[in-house]
Amino acid sequence: MHLYVHIPFCHRVCPYCSFYKHTPGETPIGSFIEALGVEAVRRGATLEDAPVTTLYLGGGTPSMLSPTHLIRLFSLLNEAFNLREAVEITMEANPATFGQRTASVFRQLGVDRVSLGAQSFDADLLQTLGRQHQAADIAESMAMLREAGIPKVNIDLMFSIPGQTIPQWSATLDAAVALEPDHISAYNLTYEEDTAFFDRFKKGEFADDNDLNAELFSLARVKLTDLGFRHYETSNYARPDCESAHNKGYWRGHDYLGLGPSAVSTLGGRRWKNIPDTMGYVAMINRVGHAEVESEAIGDEEFRLERIALLLRTDFGVPMQHLASVPIANITRLLDEGLAERNDGNLRLIGEGPLLVDSITEYLVC
Repeated sequence: MHLYVHIPFCHRVCPYCSFYKHTPGETPIGSFIEALGVEAVRRGATLEDAPVTTLYLGGGTPSMLSPTHLIRLFSLLNEAFNLREAVEITMEANPATFGQRTASVFRQLGVDRVSLGAQSFDADLLQTLGRQHQAADIAESMAMLREAGIPKVNIDLMFSIPGQTIPQWSATLDAAVALEPDHISAYNLTYEEDTAFFDRFKKGEFADDNDLNAELFSLARVKLTDLGFRHYETSNYARPDCESAHNKGYWRGHDYLGLGPSAVSTLGGRRWKNIPDTMGYVAMINRVGHAEVESEAIGDEEFRLERIALLLRTDFGVPMQHLASVPIANITRLLDEGLAERNDGNLRLIGEGPLLVDSITEYLVC
């Protein structure tokens, strides 16, 4: 089983981000951590000491938690779950939100992978994104993580930022690689509802240029694969043996448990979501021991469609068993056009296929 813990706090809310998050405000962080512990114990009690394969702390900005809060959180998680066999413990972190002492606490608590939210190395684009750090902060934070002994570090980057040019993207990729990360995530910015960027997009202030998106995507793929990174998922590149085990479990349909406000879980064919409200989450946990507000059964057909959509994005590909109901002519066309290949019983995208993954997915499942 994979475990996800959602920490919703941010020093500042970025205008493009659609994940549930907020500034601490009136929410006592200590009370929130204790509520997480209660949820963990209640959920953990139903799992009969089932080992946790991976633990991922996301948000929000988990790295803004103090060492005291982090130590308490990990103590509660260790009481509730069997983390002894975890092969990966990841924490998301933003540059300039932690110091050397806190980075050392990450490692002491067992964190062996940090995902650093850089997004860009360009000062103007960082300002557009509402980020509080500068390029120098990214390098300093990376140095702190290495000094603390964190074995694997991912750098999160974003392309198609409003106003971004091809040279700016190329320079950001070069700056990221120069820091010698083990993994790079390169995400195409999308305009999500309930964000300030989406409002500006609807007003025509921002535009989504598919041709530019494709050019920036291809630039990252060529540059990073030429440098030895494996392009193992549409938006993710890894040095050998440095892929995200947590994300691979999610893509392949393994069971996962989510704790915290807005967190989603899928266990034993049932999916549920926690209330996306931190104060409401704490109140529900203290009142009834859980914060579940939505639930549904995941049937075989829905599971199959999800696997197609997610595994097509990976270089592992989709097992042909999930494509049994797809007309053979559709698959043959992808093979003939050099967009896909059969490999070890899977259909995997090649050539320009990864660039067209969304439309190929729709072509196969509709």
